[in-house]
Amino acid sequence: MATMNSRGEYPNRVAMISMHTSPLETPGVGDAGGLNVYVAEVARRLGERGLHVDIFTRRRDPSTPPVLEAFERVDVHHVTAGPTEPIAKELLPDLVPQFASQISDRLGNYDLVHSHYWLSGLVGVELAAAANLPLVHTMHTMARVKNAARGSGHLTEPDIREQGEASIVGRTDVLTANTLEEASELEAHYGARPGQVMIVPPGVDLHVFHPCDQPKSRAQLGVSQDAQVILFVGRIQPLKAPDVLIRAVARMIENRPQRRDRLKLIIIGSPSGPEGEWASRLPELVASLGVGDVVEFRPHSPREELFRWYCVSDVVGVPSYNESFGLVALEAQACGRPVVATDVGGLRHAVDDGHTGILVPGHDPDDWAAALTKVLDDQDSSVRLGVNAAAHASRFSWDNSAAATLEAYHAAQLR
Repeated sequence: MATMNSRGEYPNRVAMISMHTSPLETPGVGDAGGLNVYVAEVARRLGERGLHVDIFTRRRDPSTPPVLEAFERVDVHHVTAGPTEPIAKELLPDLVPQFASQISDRLGNYDLVHSHYWLSGLVGVELAAAANLPLVHTMHTMARVKNAARGSGHLTEPDIREQGEASIVGRTDVLTANTLEEASELEAHYGARPGQVMIVPPGVDLHVFHPCDQPKSRAQLGVSQDAQVILFVGRIQPLKAPDVLIRAVARMIENRPQRRDRLKLIIIGSPSGPEGEWASRLPELVASLGVGDVVEFRPHSPREELFRWYCVSDVVGVPSYNESFGLVALEAQACGRPVVATDVGGLRHAVDDGHTGILVPGHDPDDWAAALTKVLDDQDSSVRLGVNAAAHASRFSWDNSAAATLEAYHAAQLR
């Protein structure tokens, strides 16, 4: 049983584990996404509250310095485990023992371990047990939930991940979940204990993402002022389902051919994961549906530029098969943009159906075409949704996330 530190309440120093991806990487590239933003923003706010946070991640580039300061009192440590280059996430479980061994002799400096995602959780379990430290773990996504929600033909999450996540749940002091629904999933799918799960909702950086001037943004980025713009942001993989939006815009043009001159679908992101080559088939889909003049593919963007793309849009589509929360939906709403999203998982909490956007049950192109058309063609409703969206998003802050994380740390120290 871990004991309280000398301050008697919260830890002074936290070892945060993000093995497979660094908070310094750009979301939308490779395996970088909402998890990266979450780790970086929570760590930053914890540093602002006086904690010292060291984030340990696997070295992917031999030229990267061993330690980089990310924010005040927050350092990122690059740990050598396996080749110092990007490798497939499926190969990383074999590197867990080596990664953990590189950190184990440093744990005398810490009061608590906080791991993110199942690979880091395996590391965290090993390190916390060896050093008799409390362990907090954040799943972000779960294999059994993803497998239950996956689309036809999508790859199944491997047994080793399911088994690893079950082991982590059994050996963690406190699990954090984005929503009550995710907490219920931890209990139903993994047998999380009563009182083991605490809610830590994600936030949005309102200094970066906020209501903005659409005409100005369109002028800056060269987008026609009279275009009807649907935006997709995220990793290009089957789970995120940008193909659903491609089929939907094709259906919208089928239903109303004159729409073609103004309609634009902009897809921002890069291929990711074991199904990365799936992304190469999307241009073929676009061509086969005859919407090459409507769909535009763009690479990932830095967050400040991404803000402008949100501002350019009329509506943001989030057709994922599963999301633990959906930071893209929250960022878009913070910019005053309505969101059309799948009625699944954390998106039910990120989007207030009928008030800030529309939740679509399933992935039928006709349903998506109808929902997108409703937002684009009813200007009064669209303005109302956008205003509500900005107000809704403003209630989510990384400061609140950090405060809830501190309460999780406190609870873990008392176990």
